[in-house]
Amino acid sequence: MSSATTGDRSAPPSLAGFTVAVTAARRAEELGALLMRRGARVVAAPAIEMVPLADDPALRAGTDAVIAKPPDLLIPTTGIGFRGWIEAADEWGLADELMGAFAGARILSRGPKVTGALRAAGLREEWSPESESSAEVLAHLSPDDVAGRRVAVQLHGAIDGWDPNRDFVDGLIAMGADVVSVPVYSWRRPADLGDFDALIHDVAARRLDAVTFTSGPAAVSMLTRSTQLGVREPFVSALREAVAVYCVGPVTAAPLELAGVAARWPERMRLGALARLVAEDLPVRESELAVAGHRLGVHASAVVVDGEVRDVPASALRLLKALAQRPGTVVSRTDLLAVIGAGDEHAVEVAIGRLRTALGCREMIATVVKRGYRLALDEQ
Repeated sequence: MSSATTGDRSAPPSLAGFTVAVTAARRAEELGALLMRRGARVVAAPAIEMVPLADDPALRAGTDAVIAKPPDLLIPTTGIGFRGWIEAADEWGLADELMGAFAGARILSRGPKVTGALRAAGLREEWSPESESSAEVLAHLSPDDVAGRRVAVQLHGAIDGWDPNRDFVDGLIAMGADVVSVPVYSWRRPADLGDFDALIHDVAARRLDAVTFTSGPAAVSMLTRSTQLGVREPFVSALREAVAVYCVGPVTAAPLELAGVAARWPERMRLGALARLVAEDLPVRESELAVAGHRLGVHASAVVVDGEVRDVPASALRLLKALAQRPGTVVSRTDLLAVIGAGDEHAVEVAIGRLRTALGCREMIATVVKRGYRLALDEQ
């Protein structure tokens, strides 16, 4: 998915000229549409795909275990996961038996989406945390609640050895619970890695302004695959230094933070809130320059002049980025030769000419005789 849009010159979309990656497996089109509505060019490639529920042996084994020995306490952790569990059981002809196993159990819901799924199935929770976090569920319980009791936990999201449920399950076991884990929606990397690998290379080459994550497994998959492709170091460096990282919530951000990558997330863990955060934060991170009476935005793969996205050739964009790294400072022809990979200073002159034409204002790039070129910054 990719698109570039521009708006009215007096009020351009906040993300005009920015290129934002969407790594979601589910609802990618919805998130992409929210970002494009704000002017972004969106590049989408799923970092993960779901293992079909009916084909998942771990889910079937967990379901059989719950039916064979019903739990005293049931803790679903995701709404989509709980609904998927019931649907898989129905496909196996076990839905009635599974619901019967839930009949005598206390139920704790991890948040409103889970509560909605429970009630749709005719079940009622006795408590749900305000934070929608497993940590608060664990803090709510005591050894008196779970010691010696069978606790069924619907899990989610493990991939490549990373399991966001591990601390929660270990905490229950530490309090003496007999835990039966039921993993719903196991993840794996996409069967076709072409778009995903291209996206990783784009991040490593800093051709993107931002990347979004809606699940921890997607972040883990991307980090692991960057290692397999031999670009882990430039990939992580880009995320730390140049490519902004936005996550739907702190659980999603956890594997990135373990890799030393800072991420931002909205207060509410919703796609709309994530898109709003990107639209509000990214333009602040990459502020415009006042050049020759115009507003100039230099982004990863595009240039914006007075709110209008300009078509700038790749070599000219590299020159502009070199000039924008030290706005107003003269950059020598020799340094600019290295940027465009040419051996003749005339090539720099030609590239500068193309850049001036593309910007639509020749005065934005000033020539400093016998020295080089600089951005003609307005005096402050």
